[in-house]
Amino acid sequence: MKTDANVVHLNKVAPEHSPTSPAGRLPVALIQVRDKAAQQLKQALQGLFDNADDTLFEMADRAASNAEQNAFFEAMRDLRLKRKTIERGFLQKVFESFNTLNQYEIGRPAPQVEGVSFESLSLVQDDVLEESVALDAMVSRVISRDGVSLGHLTTRLNAMISKKLEDKTNPLGPRVLCEQFLEACEGLGVEIRVKLIILKLFEKYVLTDLGELYAAANQQLVEAGVLPELKSAPPARRQPGRSASASREAREEAAGASAAEAAGYADEGVQEVFGALQELLSQVRGTSVLPRREVPADALPISSNDLMRLLSHMQQRLPASQVVDDFDLRNQLENLLSRASAKSGKARVVGEVDEDVINLVAMLFEFILDDRTLPDSLKALIGRLQIPMLKVAVLDKTFFSRGSHPARRLLNEIATAALGWSAQGDEQRDALYQRIEQVVQRLLNDFTDDPAIFSDVLAEFIAFTGDEKRRSELLEQRTRDAEEGRAKAEMARQQVEQALNERLLGRTLPEVVVRLLQEGWSKVLQLTSLKHGAESAEWLAALVVMDDLIWSVELHESAEDRLRLLELVPSLLKSLRDGLASAAIDPFVTSEFFSKLEAVHVQAFQRFKREMAEAESTAEPVEQEVEDRLVELGVGPLLELPPVELDAPAEAPAMVEVVEEIVLLAPGETRPQEPEVNLPDDDEALQNVDSLRVGSWVEIQEDEEHKLRGKLAAIIKPTGKFIFVNRTGMKVMEKTRMGLAVEFRRGAIRLLDDALLFDRALESVIGNLRKLKGT
Repeated sequence: MKTDANVVHLNKVAPEHSPTSPAGRLPVALIQVRDKAAQQLKQALQGLFDNADDTLFEMADRAASNAEQNAFFEAMRDLRLKRKTIERGFLQKVFESFNTLNQYEIGRPAPQVEGVSFESLSLVQDDVLEESVALDAMVSRVISRDGVSLGHLTTRLNAMISKKLEDKTNPLGPRVLCEQFLEACEGLGVEIRVKLIILKLFEKYVLTDLGELYAAANQQLVEAGVLPELKSAPPARRQPGRSASASREAREEAAGASAAEAAGYADEGVQEVFGALQELLSQVRGTSVLPRREVPADALPISSNDLMRLLSHMQQRLPASQVVDDFDLRNQLENLLSRASAKSGKARVVGEVDEDVINLVAMLFEFILDDRTLPDSLKALIGRLQIPMLKVAVLDKTFFSRGSHPARRLLNEIATAALGWSAQGDEQRDALYQRIEQVVQRLLNDFTDDPAIFSDVLAEFIAFTGDEKRRSELLEQRTRDAEEGRAKAEMARQQVEQALNERLLGRTLPEVVVRLLQEGWSKVLQLTSLKHGAESAEWLAALVVMDDLIWSVELHESAEDRLRLLELVPSLLKSLRDGLASAAIDPFVTSEFFSKLEAVHVQAFQRFKREMAEAESTAEPVEQEVEDRLVELGVGPLLELPPVELDAPAEAPAMVEVVEEIVLLAPGETRPQEPEVNLPDDDEALQNVDSLRVGSWVEIQEDEEHKLRGKLAAIIKPTGKFIFVNRTGMKVMEKTRMGLAVEFRRGAIRLLDDALLFDRALESVIGNLRKLKGT
């Protein structure tokens, strides 16, 4: 064995890949293995990136939608921009993994590099799960193909270093390389399906040649005297006369021709999720949930094709009036098999894999039919899809793991559309109910063994719900606009009420003035507030007119006030007429108001003349200015005032004292009374309200028998109102934050879970199986 070396030569790879810090002292032979492996890995990565564009372009060319096509084009662009960064990051991690081979890591837990564990199987993070399953599948294929060579390499490395290695922690092992590549790709902003394709390309261009890499590394170490007695299997022989570049070209050609294979890689990888589910089922078999079957010793399992025929037989004979709660798929199938066995004289049972599928689908539908989010009236319809869904699952195990599976999407789309459905009147006439019934009946009648029917039915159902959604969104927008308009009107009304009460409450004024302000000028003020706002010059001018009117009917003793009144009345009457006309007040009502108001003003002027006449009779000086102004004033009947008789008392106008706050309501309108409750901010009911988002669905208990479903369409900020609409977009309820909290507290309102139905069902099944496993 050669001596250790402190100098590391990296010129064969690239200077940017040198380690960032000095490593533990590595043997020269190990450094040579590292450098040669890094060179091969770099060339393989270049092949990956050189062909990634072609693969992604073909995927984009076959995309089913513009959005999907754009996702692939964006991935191509992102990959080009970050190619160098990914290459450099990957090779840097390869060097770092070698540099730590002679370094102990004190106090650091061993890395968890195992495959998918049942405890970590979470449907909340489907992307992570699919990525992990894909990685496990890739590693398994390398181990099954090149496991012996890898094991010998690990043994030789252990003979040269102080830290104990295993195949899964070998710096050139498939798991470490895959994880390092994933870490280097963290900066890619791509969807999981694109990442899975890139992983497939990594397997095709990098992992495929690991056997040659291991063979070369083992040979290098044998030549260096490291365990020469350990005989490694020779690497797979290439065809005579075939160069390395020719081999690479063949792989590239194969890769280009198998873009569809890369696209289907997600299916290939996530099928292993079904294996994880099977393992969970096996651990609870024999419990009350899955009692063990009493199988005769000579019983033969039927094929999946035979099972499909039995299911089709049940499907065609499923009664239209079948009560879902009374239908037990497993018992029905068992009875059919028993009758078939009796006729043939041979005991037949369902195979273990198919039995697991049956159990999983039955558990899923048990959740679905118990789900409180799904309307009871539609459960019977959706429950009839159990056999078609089971047949799909028998044909394609990715039904359990691929969110884009057409059958799974159809179930989710139906449940999403049904979220806002409420049974009212004749449900058979409801368009959504009829469409779901048509979907169910078509699948029962036409689905035999070709799952393509689900794609067709899904497309038709999405088109139907899309039309409904567009209509409801249009009406919903109108509802929002109307409510926002109402909120602005309510705010304006409150501002006017405040202005009126500040000026009138507690005062005694002529009845005509109070009525004019409350019934007429209040509308002028509301209109001004809506058009110009409560801070505008127009609003302030309208308040001045109101203040002047009130002042004009009060008693005034000083000559200055009398002169001001004489000056004010003509312009005041004009402002009042113009304002009431702009608010479209009934002209007959306006005429009545002015007739009575002028009488009030005339009485005031008559009082002025009487006082002047009394002053003359008592030889008191007459206020000549006031008298001249009365003569000059040319307003209506003031020039035609009858002669003043000193003994004739002036007729007093009808007066009214404003003792209650003015509330502006239309005839027959009432203001809803909110509950006089003040809940603390940490109250659970208030937290439920605050967790609502626009689009959230709730179920409203109208009375003991009737329930209504509503979607939060808007939260009107000026009034704090929560506006709910039904699935057609029509308003069904409005509540304040506190009023809504009270309804939550007494159980009259319940938040509906709008997460995808199938995903929630599968998550529940996995959670229940885990619990049973732990008991």
